[in-house]
Amino acid sequence: MKTSEIRDLPIDELRKRLADEEESLGNLRFQLATSQLESPIKVRSVRRDIARLKTLINEKQRAAAAPAATKKDAK
Repeated sequence: MKTSEIRDLPIDELRKRLADEEESLGNLRFQLATSQLESPIKVRSVRRDIARLKTLINEKQRAAAAPAATKKDAK
């Protein structure tokens, strides 16, 4: 998942994808613990996708809050 692909998505869709990725990470960790995981690199890529999603959600929340803060300061 590339940042350019997910940057245009709304926050609700980002949160949904975040929940899916966290569930996927849980499944991968279980497979890793039971020695059924073929490629341990998948765990790293899912963790990085989760970090990307959390970063974008945080950026969008701050961008939405910034105009509200400037309106309060202007009054």
